[in-house]
Amino acid sequence: MMSRILLILTISFLFSCTSKKAPFIYDKTLKENEAFHSDGFVFPIGKNGIEGYYNAQKFRENDHLGEDWNGKGGGNTDLGDPIYAASHGYVFFAGNLGGGWGNVVRVIHYLPNHPEYEFIETVYAHCDEILVNHGELVKRGQKIGTIGNNEGMYNAHLHFELRTRVGRALGGGYSEDASGFLDPTKFIKSNRP
Repeated sequence: MMSRILLILTISFLFSCTSKKAPFIYDKTLKENEAFHSDGFVFPIGKNGIEGYYNAQKFRENDHLGEDWNGKGGGNTDLGDPIYAASHGYVFFAGNLGGGWGNVVRVIHYLPNHPEYEFIETVYAHCDEILVNHGELVKRGQKIGTIGNNEGMYNAHLHFELRTRVGRALGGGYSEDASGFLDPTKFIKSNRP
């Protein structure tokens, strides 16, 4: 129990960074691996876009800081469906945070040609399975996990966020203050490969 508390405190400290720049190790790793520079974003569900899914809770609806993607069948019909990396990047975190988050994957993306952002972070929460590890480089469209229900806490869905403040504490997924967060659908549609 004590080791889990220490792990959570350590993770919270690491995620409390609110710098616009990624921590040095991610910065260096991504910049040195040109094949993993982000050159566009795709939706993290549905191999052919979002076909078969709907956005059950949109960005800013009820102060939501992300989007909740559900299968059109409702309930747990999408439990175990693939989650794909939205773009090339570096796996910043992959593990179970418990509470309302469950299994979470966080990926940092380096955007060398974007006019506004050098780094973006994507967050994939409530995963049933995590298929990547911390420190791994991933390609856009790579399967990184499966849609889950946080061990029955919710109906199966993917909670998906885009953040401009890399490494920021996860928080609660809802806030009146959305600074440092982007509308995922809007960003993806305007930054396609």
